[in-house]
Amino acid sequence: MSDPRHDDKTTGPEGPEAPLHRRGIKSYVLRAGRMTQAQTRGLEEVWPRLGLTLDDGRQDLATLFGRRAPVVLEIGFGMGASLVEQAERHPETDFIGIEVHAPGVGKLLDEADKRGLTNLRVYREDALAVLEQCLPEASLDTLQLFFPDPWPKKKHHKRRIVQPTFVELVRGRLKPGGTLHMATDWEAYAEWMAEVMQAAPGFANTAEPETAPYVPRPEFRPLTKFEARGEKLGHGVWDLIFRRVD
Repeated sequence: MSDPRHDDKTTGPEGPEAPLHRRGIKSYVLRAGRMTQAQTRGLEEVWPRLGLTLDDGRQDLATLFGRRAPVVLEIGFGMGASLVEQAERHPETDFIGIEVHAPGVGKLLDEADKRGLTNLRVYREDALAVLEQCLPEASLDTLQLFFPDPWPKKKHHKRRIVQPTFVELVRGRLKPGGTLHMATDWEAYAEWMAEVMQAAPGFANTAEPETAPYVPRPEFRPLTKFEARGEKLGHGVWDLIFRRVD
């Protein structure tokens, strides 16, 4: 997947304060890609067991996973390597991933099945619709948004997922004390994220004064191949972690 709003002050169902999917604006672009045999297997054989859709409705997460445990939601998991690693490393935690691109969903499902993971479920849906329609209030311990599409051109800023309405929706789905963890390799988008979050009610930045508004990369966030390659080229990465305080 993959900002103060545009100067347009229009409100109402189609104005800037409406959820993105209701305005017909997508924060992602569906990209065509060839499916490998493993990815196809994931979608055809594993999806019936680990896949979820909007039609499944509002979830009771304890029933979904068969236990009460901390729940982490990741939006835009790409090819899924980081999310699978987290789920395998933390069997005491339940994970939900959202991704719209079929190859990534298929790859994650294939890997999850090969590793015998039971603490992972997947949506191939618009993330905002999942948050609104499928997840209960105060049900998440953490929401992760790693390297969303920065939409760098100013005319495309309205497509950025990090906007006030998104942040307010996330706040409602986080438990009190739950965290929103974002990471980006675009400094301008990091600044945008910080500005949106600092203006958002009900959140507190967890960063120490010497690094604020950012935090050093936490050890619990796996280093992706993309990020490691960027580090070798001298590219920066900015992490932000905000806690729900009400």
